[in-house]
Amino acid sequence: QVQLVESGGGLVQAGGSLRLSCAASGSIGIISNMGWYRQAPGKQREAVAVISRGGATNYSYSVKGRFTISRDNAKNTAYLQMASLKPEDTAVYYCNVPYGSLNYWGRGTQVTVSS
Repeated sequence: QVQLVESGGGLVQAGGSLRLSCAASGSIGIISNMGWYRQAPGKQREAVAVISRGGATNYSYSVKGRFTISRDNAKNTAYLQMASLKPEDTAVYYCNVPYGSLNYWGRGTQVTVSS
């Protein structure tokens, strides 16, 4: 069983920055990929960024160049540094960890960007 806890969301003005954290705990060994997803009101959940254990990253087109995903393997923690935030980045951000045969999700953290 894997528990994921996100933190760092909040209200920020357009052009501002936020840093999200996702801490994984539980009966876990080696975590391969860690990812961030988001879901805006009335929209489907979408992938934002993913990072492999070795540090390889992939970003959605809408955030590339503005967001940076990183991780600390010793702490089983992933981060999402968000810069140049736009109102359209407003969403609940979820951490995702595929582990074993299951896909684990955190409860999410709200990010609101005001114009």
